[in-house]
Amino acid sequence: MKKYLLLFIGIATFVLACNNDDNSGIPGPGGDSISVQDFMWKAMNIYYFWQGDVADLADDRFTTNEEYLTFLESESDPTDFFNNKLRFSEDRFSFLNSNYKTLTDNLNNGISRSNGVEFGLFRYGDTNTDLFGYVRYIIPNSDASAKDILRGELFSGVDGQALNENNYRELLFGENATYTLNMADLVDGVITPNDKSVELTKQDGLVENPVYIVQTFDINGQKIGYLMYNGFTNLFDEQLNDAMGQLKSSGVTDLVLDLRYNPGGSVNSSRLLSSMVFSTNTNNLYLRQRWNDKLQAIFSEEQLTDYFADRTGNGTAINSLNLNRVYVLTTRSTASASELVINCLDPYIEVIKIGSTTTGKNEFSLTLVDDPARDGAPFLWTPSRENQINPDNSWAIQALVGRNENSIGFSDYTAGFAPDIDLAEDLDNMGVLGDVNEPLLARAIEAITGISGKRDFTVKRPFELFTSSKMFTPMKDNMVLDNPPRIDLDIKY
Repeated sequence: MKKYLLLFIGIATFVLACNNDDNSGIPGPGGDSISVQDFMWKAMNIYYFWQGDVADLADDRFTTNEEYLTFLESESDPTDFFNNKLRFSEDRFSFLNSNYKTLTDNLNNGISRSNGVEFGLFRYGDTNTDLFGYVRYIIPNSDASAKDILRGELFSGVDGQALNENNYRELLFGENATYTLNMADLVDGVITPNDKSVELTKQDGLVENPVYIVQTFDINGQKIGYLMYNGFTNLFDEQLNDAMGQLKSSGVTDLVLDLRYNPGGSVNSSRLLSSMVFSTNTNNLYLRQRWNDKLQAIFSEEQLTDYFADRTGNGTAINSLNLNRVYVLTTRSTASASELVINCLDPYIEVIKIGSTTTGKNEFSLTLVDDPARDGAPFLWTPSRENQINPDNSWAIQALVGRNENSIGFSDYTAGFAPDIDLAEDLDNMGVLGDVNEPLLARAIEAITGISGKRDFTVKRPFELFTSSKMFTPMKDNMVLDNPPRIDLDIKY
């Protein structure tokens, strides 16, 4: 193994005349340190899934230390350096954060700065740049939860300014702690501002429990469970298991799993959820990891495979419904770990997708930080080593490092999963989440019971999502590998 590793990490012997003890002394333009770029190149050279496809990340890219330093100095801004020099052209999802603490708090604990309104933005009508917002749901115990604002309401402006593609970031996701939404009505197909306004204040450290709704419906004697789950946050795995236990004790025979606004998160939480739906048989393969060619050759089969689980990370027995089919509600915001559940359950049970096509994010990521001395695997973020991270470099990379294949080797869903039953959300009828008359849930109940009735599911006011509030959190649409296999790289920086 060491012989192989030396072949592809040998560049480190000249790239860093400065060694492990001082990774911050590399001079940059104007005498400024370029240790951020230095960290980025080394970390991406080891872990990036497309390392072999990016010429500037090649193991033999540099022949002298001077050549390497010139390369690091070629971009003074870390974001430009990452995007212009290191990122593969087909990579849609790797990103940076200037503060690893902000990133990791959100990824692992669901902590963010938010006023509690989860919303989508969309274009409508003949306008090219104007944007409008619609409320998806309100986070409990947030600032918005005490305000007069509900799911399905529309807004057209912020602080008196009409929303458009040029100002929405600053108005909605800027540093302003407080803003006022200018609400609007949809009348005869026209969105028109009304007199209502809602002042909202962002809270630092707001924690969202992703287990949003748990209900059981008795439809003509048939017990149907409904779970709306809005993020794979491992801090809430026990609450997720409790929710499934509630459904199990109520005797549900069918499950509607609502992932329409779930952008992803923890791979392990996806494994636990899938086990709760299907089986706790730990002999059933859940997924197989595929890394870049260099790392793939190092890992054993055992390190690359994960099986269904019978216990949570805390050792609690998993409450499994042992179903042979599940109904999943999806939209374009259904991504990464949500899609992983769909893909990894598919070889075992019938997965019936209702809604619209998902995002198509099939790569998993790791958080990379400036910790070159981490034993076995430099630059991987570990909570216990936060005091070892370079104090002069708080940047983190949430880099795509591999793909998860299901038990039959399938992972090619970059175009997203198309629904089996196509039903877009309707601006004219968003419905109340968890209510049997909410259109997507109602359509799922109809598919389960076979009772069609006289309901018309025609979508009168469809819309195309531009972006959503969750895309401006550190979590975004990530699929995070919680427990990467031990790599044991024989590298010293």
